[in-house]
Parts: sequence; C-alpha cells; structure tokens
Amino acid sequence: MKRLVQLTVIILGVTGLLYIGSLYVDRSEGTASSDTLNIFNWGDYIDPALLEQFEEETGYRVVYETFDSNEAMYTKVQQGGTAYDLAIPSEYMIDRMIQEELVLPLDHSKIEGLEHIDPAFLDLAFDPDNQYSIPYFWGTLGIIYNDKMINEDEIQSWSDLWNSEYNEDIMLIDGAREIIGIGLETKGYSLNSKNDEELADAFELLKGLAPNVKALVADEIKMYMIQEEAPIAVTFSGEAADMMWENASLHYILPEEGSNLWFDNMVIPKTAQNTEAAYAFINFMLKPEIAAQNADYIGYSTPNQDAMALLPEETISDVQFYPTDEMMENLEVYENLGYEYLGKYNDLFLEFKMLRRD
Repeated sequence: MKRLVQLTVIILGVTGLLYIGSLYVDRSEGTASSDTLNIFNWGDYIDPALLEQFEEETGYRVVYETFDSNEAMYTKVQQGGTAYDLAIPSEYMIDRMIQEELVLPLDHSKIEGLEHIDPAFLDLAFDPDNQYSIPYFWGTLGIIYNDKMINEDEIQSWSDLWNSEYNEDIMLIDGAREIIGIGLETKGYSLNSKNDEELADAFELLKGLAPNVKALVADEIKMYMIQEEAPIAVTFSGEAADMMWENASLHYILPEEGSNLWFDNMVIPKTAQNTEAAYAFINFMLKPEIAAQNADYIGYSTPNQDAMALLPEETISDVQFYPTDEMMENLEVYENLGYEYLGKYNDLFLEFKMLRRD
C-alpha cells in the first residue's frame, strides 16, 4: 500500500505532522465560519496531503478532529457542543443517528460524482437511497499473524485463537461488537444476535479465550505487530494492510466462519454550521483520482469503482481485501442493536475485560 505516495510520505515526514497538528487548533470549542470546514473522522483515516489539496482548491480551512469509536463520535455529536460539518461513522451508527435525527438529509442536487460509486455500496439497508450518507471506505475484521512465529495452516478460523499454545500471545481490538461478535460467530450465531441464550453461550466460550489475550488495544495494535511484539492480532483490514506494508512477515486472513463487513460513510450532522463546505468535501472525495490516492495511502477498500482502475492490480486482486462474491456471502454487517442489547453487549465486553485483570 501507499505506493502512490511514497515520495509524499518522505517529504511530509515532519511537515505533515505539523500540518495535522495545526488542524486541532481551537478544536475543543469548535469553529463556525463561512470559510471553515469542521471534520470529525477516525484516526489515521485520510491522506494528510488531500486535506491540504482540498484547502488549496476550495479556499476552505479544514479543522480536523478524530475519534476512536462510533460510540465516542455519537456522544459528542449528540451533546451538540461542537459544530461538526461532516462526520464519518459506520453503518449501524448511521442507522441510529438517522432514527434520532442527528444527521441531516442530503440534497442530492448538490452532490457530484455519485456515479463513480459501485452500486453494490449504494441503497443499503441502513440508509435506503443514500438519503443521509455517502460511501467513504469499507472493509472487514480479520486475523493478522506473523509467519516467523505462526505457520499459515495454524490460523484459518476464529476457533484457532483458542489454541492453548497462544497463551498471552493475541492482541485484540478494544471493541464490544468485535469481541462479542467473535464469540457469536465461532458458535455459529449472528453478529447481531438478540437472543440471551446465544449471548450467554458466546460469552462462556470467550472466557476460554481470555488466557490467550496479551492485551486489548486500539490503534496501538499496528505498532505492536509491526515491531513483532505479538504473533497474532485481531484487527481491521485497512490496519492490517498498513502493517503488512511495514513488515513483510505479516499476513491477513478472513476467518472461515465468516466475519464482519462494515461500511463507513460521510454524513452531515444536524449541528453543522457550514453545509456548503461539507458538500464540497463530499464531492472532492468522490473524484476517482482522490479516492484512489486515499485508498492507496490508508489501505482500506474503496467503494469507488472508477478509483479501483487507478489502483495497482496486486491491490485489487487480493481477495483478503477485495473479497470474492462467494466470500462476501459469508460476511455480516453490524445492525443497530437498540439501547437494550447494545447495553448487554457492552456489559459482557466489560466483564470479559475484567477477566484479563484477574
């Protein structure tokens, strides 16, 4: 990955960091003006050079803030203390935000370039007719392993993580839906189960995984795996691509039982103060050449079918990152669980984390 920007990365080694740092100025109170665009996005989820290019082309000043979970993003938008003009949540959270009227309906007459998006990523159940959101990236949750420490045939499924030989060897992503989901899928249940007996069964299974867990972390997984501080981790596909770029001994797989298929889309929160700037950014990111540069830099899969023609063949032909139709049938999208079951998933996850402290 990142082949399109190798020279850019070298040049921006220091200045890029200074630029991103400058985007946070006055962020705690938010900035609302006709020439400012306030973006709320995941960490490490855009090529910094594109933000600079957007500013140069449009005249808008970008103020950029990051979040590390959909729930953290939701809370800040719901509280309304910061006037975010554009945010990039995941599908199940978009569904929830639509229901709670936290996002604005889109004026499609102001959107240019939607024809570049693969129809397979439009009109999905969480946002029919894309009334509220525009595709940004998509990907999967899977397993990454180091071939210096683990043989390929040892890790093919979620159930392989329970191997007693992996005592305190596995890095897990710090997320309730992801970890409870591993237990559910290993038992053959839906990632969106609202069956208390299935949840209890999955959690009982997860108790046996706890001794193998080295740590539950977020973005730090990337550093740990690159530096070979653990042989196995559960992570997202784009994060895995970044790790593999830095360390050729790392490999990403989609478990045999299936996994999560997720979508991150651009939305305009109801508290937005500059919707015109938000539409300008959406249109900018829909350009194939922009989407291709971003996908190549970040490592996640692009829904922009015309951008794919600009990416290296070895990238789009890797079925672990661009799964076949047959593989896609074995993937499941997170649904909005509602307050009751979201609370149950979170409670079980907290209990699992407590097991690691015993």
